[in-house]
Amino acid sequence: MLFMRETRRVAMWVLVLCCTTVTVVAQSATANGPSDAQTSLDLRARAKAYLDLRRKVAGDAPKQSNSSGVIAAAQSELANKIRVARAGVKQGQIFTPRIAAYVRRQIAKTFNGPHGRDIRASLRRSEPVNIQLQINQSYPGNVPLQSTPASLLLNLPELPKGLEYRLLGSELVLRDTDANIVVDYIPHALPT
Repeated sequence: MLFMRETRRVAMWVLVLCCTTVTVVAQSATANGPSDAQTSLDLRARAKAYLDLRRKVAGDAPKQSNSSGVIAAAQSELANKIRVARAGVKQGQIFTPRIAAYVRRQIAKTFNGPHGRDIRASLRRSEPVNIQLQINQSYPGNVPLQSTPASLLLNLPELPKGLEYRLLGSELVLRDTDANIVVDYIPHALPT
């Protein structure tokens, strides 16, 4: 009988210790801020909110056409409607400091990974760019659309259709593919 009471007492203390440990770990995670998964979800929610605003003020993507003039005019009209709706928006509305830090960590992790050397070599072959980015500006027409390496894209949060990541110099740009505008960007996103 004494043995059973001692066993119950030990079991009770183990249970209390486990509950305390779980509580401390949970509080520590909360105190350290949101998890990477939460940060990724926040980025996707902000991107979706942008697309919702775009649909509300400007409608859907321009219709497909065989005429480059019609396509350019529709793209320009869409971009202008977005500019009006987002007048005054500053860098960091979508790539908040927390999201930008997370994305930079993901980029650094990729650069330090098994494909890092290949990514660096690919980026060195791209044309040098010296452009001052601004939110809502058209993506520079005189600059080739530098593709973002697939191994890097695998480590970044997936974006909804209509938005894409582009590299422009050392910046990571969030580009509206239908309006061809800079939605947001992260300065100095690529490691040196």
